[in-house]
Amino acid sequence: MPKETIETLVSELIHEEDWRRMRATAACVAGGPMAVQALVEALQSGTTDLKKEAAAMLARIKDPQAGVALVGLLENKDEAVRKAGAAALEQMAGVLNTDTAAALVALLPQCQEGEARQLMTHLVGAIPTAVIPLCEMLKHPDPETQVTAATMLDQLLDPRSVDAFIDAMGQPAVRDIAVGTLKKLGAIRERIDETFNALRAVEGSSEREEARMSAVINLLGIGRPGVEILVEYLEDDDWLVREAAADLLGKIADVRAVEPLMKRLERDKDTGVKELAIKALGLIGDARPTQLYLEAIPIRPLRVYAMEALAKIKDVEVLRPHKELFDRLRTDRDGIVAYNAGLIADKLEALSGVHGAAQKGNSQDE
Repeated sequence: MPKETIETLVSELIHEEDWRRMRATAACVAGGPMAVQALVEALQSGTTDLKKEAAAMLARIKDPQAGVALVGLLENKDEAVRKAGAAALEQMAGVLNTDTAAALVALLPQCQEGEARQLMTHLVGAIPTAVIPLCEMLKHPDPETQVTAATMLDQLLDPRSVDAFIDAMGQPAVRDIAVGTLKKLGAIRERIDETFNALRAVEGSSEREEARMSAVINLLGIGRPGVEILVEYLEDDDWLVREAAADLLGKIADVRAVEPLMKRLERDKDTGVKELAIKALGLIGDARPTQLYLEAIPIRPLRVYAMEALAKIKDVEVLRPHKELFDRLRTDRDGIVAYNAGLIADKLEALSGVHGAAQKGNSQDE
């Protein structure tokens, strides 16, 4: 029999036979841009069940080109499809581009209250690039649209909106919101600056470590509005401040921190900063630092944290090429290393079962 097209394989994501579903899954994961395009087409023209499965598969592949099509699912009449689209967008938050963010923000005026508004607020807050189109929205000639953008930006409290709010001060519809938001943003920066300035002034190793923990406790309540400022402090001259910033970013677990933390893990000269950076990245669970984790395994002060971070990666598929390493580490003398290697190896064995079933299905077709 001739090989099926990728479109046919995508349609089998909801096939009643297990091996066909598994084969379709394997084909989508390995299919590259052609698979992404076929999945996007399924979002637009497939059945309700296929749309849900296609959205979940796109979230697994994490190709930003699918973002706008996933936003389109949020307008679907079926609640299950809308939820599938929202879940996929949230899982892909760290890779979504400004086109996707703009498409999402464009839906805001239609969602003024209730669950739809809560969902949109959550998604806009989760996607880092959404601040850019919201700032542009402040310039819209319609006062109601300006208020929608200003209200959302006030909830996000992202320092990147400062210039946009300053420019919006001359617009009567949003002047009061702009003033209030700028005051809040100023207070956040002042609190973080004061805390880290005080941390720098502490002397004595034991006193400094205690002060670092106190600083983290003091600032943790700020949450996501502090992320952009904390990222700046990752470049501070004082290693203790860098440690505190990394610790906070991990506990907040915002995807905006992934690349700055990767830079610290790769380049920082202080081992303590590297440790806090790798622990923070592990808490976020993003797959982008995978290679850095692997490189850290032979480094004794970092190997436990590297294995813990690898075990927390949400997209297990990226670890498949390294299964032999994890199998070997299952017998490591360090119990924590061995335990996490076992967790990873078990997940990869489960995935191998999926691929094995898919290959068996292919052989039956030939």
